[in-house]
Amino acid sequence: MTEAKPDVLGAFDEHHPPARELVDDCVHCGFCLPACPTYSLWGEEMDSPRGRIYLMKEGLEGEPMSSSLVQHVDACLGCMACVTACPSGVQYDKLVEATRQQVERRGAEHRTRGQRLLRSVIFALFPRPERLRLIRPLLALYQRAGLSRLVRPVLARLSPTLATMEAIAPPVVPRIPVPALVPATGTKRMTVGMLLGCVQREFYPGVNAATARVLAAEGCEVVVPPDQGCCGALSVHAGREAEGLDYARALIDTFSGAGVERIVANSAGCGSTMKDYADLLADDPEYAERAATFAAKTRDISEVLAELEPVAPRHPLPMTVAYHDACHLRHAQGVKAQPRAVLATIPGLVVKEIAEGDMCCGSAGIYNLTNPEPARELGDRKAANVAATGAELLVTSNPGCLLQITDALERQGRQMRCAHMVLVLDASLRGVGPAELLGAFA
Repeated sequence: MTEAKPDVLGAFDEHHPPARELVDDCVHCGFCLPACPTYSLWGEEMDSPRGRIYLMKEGLEGEPMSSSLVQHVDACLGCMACVTACPSGVQYDKLVEATRQQVERRGAEHRTRGQRLLRSVIFALFPRPERLRLIRPLLALYQRAGLSRLVRPVLARLSPTLATMEAIAPPVVPRIPVPALVPATGTKRMTVGMLLGCVQREFYPGVNAATARVLAAEGCEVVVPPDQGCCGALSVHAGREAEGLDYARALIDTFSGAGVERIVANSAGCGSTMKDYADLLADDPEYAERAATFAAKTRDISEVLAELEPVAPRHPLPMTVAYHDACHLRHAQGVKAQPRAVLATIPGLVVKEIAEGDMCCGSAGIYNLTNPEPARELGDRKAANVAATGAELLVTSNPGCLLQITDALERQGRQMRCAHMVLVLDASLRGVGPAELLGAFA
């Protein structure tokens, strides 16, 4: 017996098509245009949020899935700057996520074979920390051998995607395991669970170690389930619904019974998806309630630190930093004031704002791999704005942004380091000075 296929409504099937009522919320006023990175780059109407919503409307009204729809949806970074800019409250985030799920199910043939293969490789690797761990020794050997000068020009001619992968790869540093339980320093004020992440765990292990230290110093008992996997963010944001929801269910199971009051994420993209678990799993009778509970507990590290009155002594850190808002923190989660408030508790630290601060750096999950040319343009634009601040250090809250902006600064010959926000606070708590902090990223 053959499996029944979902009924088709124009370009979309019946499983969570972009909601017509949300499509109709868009009045095509144009406030989204200057906020949209791709419209800013190309000036093309169909590469603006309202243009993509028009294509969704056509799909709902009977137009078939087309190469044009797939192309313009794939070109969207999913940065959600338009959501912040829209005066009508259009939920573009929900619309583009639903459309990407449809594209993955019904429009993949409109991509080239190479594009399909690339996505398969990305999702076989990046959400799997155990596989990322296997490539660490090979990458370390490549970096120690100094092959980049020979290989990078060849890759640039052969494949922009491979060239981007090679360029953004961070220096391989020793892994720093985080204990399954980190006791609070002094009086326990809160019990929190901590997400380790995938890229963060394997290529920025110092960030997780610093997160645990900072939370403990502020009176948090930190629970770190060692068997946790991917949160599903990359898959969900790319429209790979079934895969993303499987990761979400597994993570919910991992933290079940942990007895935590908050679940802390130190990666903006991860935290954004984890906060959406209630919506993502609303149709699952076994997980709907558990997902809602999990989502309600999820916080970015800056939110937890801003919520708690500081008790750990801060040592002066006399230096100037520029703070970059990760899109999935500022736009998707609406978390803007908290990281700045946390940095403001550090004596001597001067925080500078970046021009076009709400514009994406071009990382956007897997975007800099699937769309390397526009991602490079956005990265160069961001790097120039960062350098114009004259700061000594660029600070942000997302591993993808760190990879992207570090590469762009180096490409422009800028001698400027980049660090996760929590590393700066950790340095202040430990009494580490500017020279030692900057030297850690040399």
